[in-house]
Amino acid sequence: MTDTTQTYEPGTHPDLPAPMLTSGPLYWMKKNLFSGWFNTLLTIAGLLLLWQIVPPLVNWMFLDAVFVAADRNECRALGDGACWAFINDRFKIFVFGFYPEPERWRPILAFLLLGVALIPILFDKVPHRKHALKFSLLYPVIAYWLLLGGLGLTPVGTDKFGGMLLNVVIGVTGIVLSLPIGILLALGRQSDMPVVRMLCVAFIEFIRGVPLITILFVASTMLSYFLPPGTQFDLLLRVLIMVVLFSAAYIAEVVRGGLQAIPSGQYEAANSMGLKYWQSMRFIVLPQALKISIPGIVNTFIGLFKDSTLVLIIGLLDLLGIAKSALADSAWSALSNEVYIFVAMFFFVFCFGMSRYSLYLERKLETGHKS
Repeated sequence: MTDTTQTYEPGTHPDLPAPMLTSGPLYWMKKNLFSGWFNTLLTIAGLLLLWQIVPPLVNWMFLDAVFVAADRNECRALGDGACWAFINDRFKIFVFGFYPEPERWRPILAFLLLGVALIPILFDKVPHRKHALKFSLLYPVIAYWLLLGGLGLTPVGTDKFGGMLLNVVIGVTGIVLSLPIGILLALGRQSDMPVVRMLCVAFIEFIRGVPLITILFVASTMLSYFLPPGTQFDLLLRVLIMVVLFSAAYIAEVVRGGLQAIPSGQYEAANSMGLKYWQSMRFIVLPQALKISIPGIVNTFIGLFKDSTLVLIIGLLDLLGIAKSALADSAWSALSNEVYIFVAMFFFVFCFGMSRYSLYLERKLETGHKS
């Protein structure tokens, strides 16, 4: 124990431990869980509820679960828990859909390269980031070549896309393309040119006033009526276009809110520096507006990724569609709990990852001072 009665020269006094209940886990528990009698009651009730839910759930999902079996009957004979053998049996179909098995290395490689392409975009402290961004710009061409083939690779039609592959293609394409289009729409809505402003307002309000499922129906059926006879327009491409436009309209409104939150003094400062319109937007206004809009933008992206399951309505089998069709197999029927939990976990991983990155970005860009 440190002798607190001993005298020390100035600047040589040793650091003393913090008083009890002012830091560490006990302090956190006192502040967040037991700060008053009401919070204490809520904490105890929550713990009792978790005690009733978590142990049986862990037993069903893991301890009593069956991971290898030939069919549902064998699953039930081996254990009373979840029958994950069904997921194991259909896992490749859930991931790749109907993509030809000998060519499945291509979507795997495309997904790995997607991670490589996103790293320099999402994180600014990547070594040789300037050169890595060049690969990020080339990635869409590389992914298109890998997934669809040509130039030495066996062509694969988009009708073979399904499962997680289809969800990722729709989600990533919608996210990447809708952000810049949404920013341009937001700027156009605030433009001083009446024609540009009216067109942007009309587009945004029309898209936001129509459900996505209606837009997908238009893409799958009615769009062909407006094309010349005999024109072949790939269904997945039509869906991607509609999803991008739908998401861009919502992004535009989120960004517009960020633009309106910028003080007018920022615009005046840009004008006083002699910056042109696009220079002031690029260097002064948009960085601040996008920083304010981060939560809304990420929320829109999360909704877009989850809405990729709506393509089931127009005949494209994403992960949810393939999972529902797999339940029709008599060998694995009545296992809907396992299937839907598996689908939910897939979407949770992606959506949770986006939300955590949003928090990281907000902390990174935080320039204010807390009182």
